[in-house]
Amino acid sequence: MTELPDWAPRNIDLTTPSAARVYDYFLGGAHNFAPDREMARRILDLHPSAEVNAQANRAFLHRAVRHLVQQGVRQFIDLGSGIPTVGNVHEIAQREAPDSRVVYVDIDPIAVAHSELILHGVENAAVLNADLRHPAEILASAPVKNLIDLTEPVAFLMVAVLHFIPESDHPEQTIAALHEVAAPGSHLVISHGYDARLEQAAAGPALDGRLTGEGQQVLDTYRTADPITVRTRARVTELFGGFSLVDPGLVWVPQWRPDWPDDAGADPSSSYVIAGVGRKAG
Repeated sequence: MTELPDWAPRNIDLTTPSAARVYDYFLGGAHNFAPDREMARRILDLHPSAEVNAQANRAFLHRAVRHLVQQGVRQFIDLGSGIPTVGNVHEIAQREAPDSRVVYVDIDPIAVAHSELILHGVENAAVLNADLRHPAEILASAPVKNLIDLTEPVAFLMVAVLHFIPESDHPEQTIAALHEVAAPGSHLVISHGYDARLEQAAAGPALDGRLTGEGQQVLDTYRTADPITVRTRARVTELFGGFSLVDPGLVWVPQWRPDWPDDAGADPSSSYVIAGVGRKAG
């Protein structure tokens, strides 16, 4: 039986891999366990650029946060925040604007436990163990009430998390609830796994046709832990709801406001992630 580190909750299941911990492995983190690493290696065998893609997604998060701070946003709710690694939202935001406030929200107890350690002694940042599918509970929680003023603009971050929410859980309703309470000037940040080849199999708002080859094998591998819902570009655009996309719209993650033009690379589609930022008018 694997011995748990001091920071890990006593009741976690070490036999089942976690998408959050696999992502942590891809980012070079140390808060993952043998089943997570085994799953990550299987994905890398099928999709060798998975680590690079995870890093590109993380870089998008950094650019989006810096952009929002430049727009005057000082409040962030990171939904599905995952396991903290170098360059967390509060570090990026507070480097640009020290008065920035951040609430991290995640359902994974490992992510929450390690976030609590990192945030010990950090001002204007807190973590909440909650499910993003229950926005009313999140908004009514003590961390949000203590740090977030909903009469002022707030950024809701949903980075690499919505593809783990099935259509049956109606993610658009969660986003609509957030939009309803958000002040004008608030923003929504989304990145979502995507493969242009999947549009060929579209059968409604989500894709229920099977893929072929590598794509289907990767999805089947993830289904051993956190099933992935594949969506069309049009459906991801719909998820922004009342948040209007800002330039450059919904694009491959390396194409979203790269720090340098060459950063987008020769084939941005190889990132397999599309992303965008929406703003509530007013």
